[in-house]
Amino acid sequence: MGFRVIKTAVASLLAIYTAYLIGVDNPLSAGLLAILGIDTTRWRGIKTVFARFSASVLGLMLASLLFEFIGFYIWVLAVYILLAYPLLARTGLKDGIITGSVIVFHLFARGEVTADAIVTELELLVIGLGLATVFNLIYMPKENKTLLTLRTITEDGFSAIFRHLAVHLRNPDSIWGGEEVLETGAAIEEGMEVAQRARENRLIPQDEPWQLYFQMRRQQLESIQLMMESVAFVSRHVPQAELIAVLFDRLTVDVKSDYYEGETERMLTELERSFKGMSLPSTREEFETRSSLFQLSRELRRYLGIASREKKRKSTSAPAIIQ
Repeated sequence: MGFRVIKTAVASLLAIYTAYLIGVDNPLSAGLLAILGIDTTRWRGIKTVFARFSASVLGLMLASLLFEFIGFYIWVLAVYILLAYPLLARTGLKDGIITGSVIVFHLFARGEVTADAIVTELELLVIGLGLATVFNLIYMPKENKTLLTLRTITEDGFSAIFRHLAVHLRNPDSIWGGEEVLETGAAIEEGMEVAQRARENRLIPQDEPWQLYFQMRRQQLESIQLMMESVAFVSRHVPQAELIAVLFDRLTVDVKSDYYEGETERMLTELERSFKGMSLPSTREEFETRSSLFQLSRELRRYLGIASREKKRKSTSAPAIIQ
């Protein structure tokens, strides 16, 4: 945000000076247009400037007709708004409504519709939005450091959640507030937003590996939340719970590993085989506990399957997809 403010200030100042040196009337309007054209990413800036320029030209044409045929009355501006705003919204140029209004109000202040007046407004648009585009394209802050930090927060959060789940399976009377789930979810959503900005800052559009990473983590967090529901139904300590707790112990480390090795999935397969060889539960409570643990193992397999699928997309330039 701080860098965007600096870019906005410099672009506005240069636009004003450029309009002044060229001799365009009302050079301050060029500065205002430059402010409106500065955006957060390269591609968003290009799209915004295109919308603002197109909307301003259309608005200028419409306003010129209204002023010529009706006159320069204050209420004509209201007519312009009633006609232009719905038109621009339907044509996909709603981002340019404000910019177009600036140009139209400036034309109204001149009190005449002449070729010179139209050219002046177009010059202001080219100078203000043109310099904004240049500053949008020159440089955008790198997001990699922020993304790495959010990845660390996410993986630490997953590790902490798995640790608490293992503790509960060994001791069903343990109490956990679950704050790590909220913190991890917030980090993932922020990571999705930052990854989208990183993608829009590429001059050549392409898939953003970080988006794939945080999409995977979002899916896995949903799976973890379902695991938590199953674990909550485990009201007594049973041997099967200890076996699954061992898997969670391993995941507290695996989640921070650089690669998906599949060892936890192999351990889960062996565990499921051992479940089938166990004697049937003798009480209702044991049956409910075993049922919850079975559902837990199925959800754990889905969690691991998500990581396994995403690893196939891993490339040398992408962040490692991990368990």
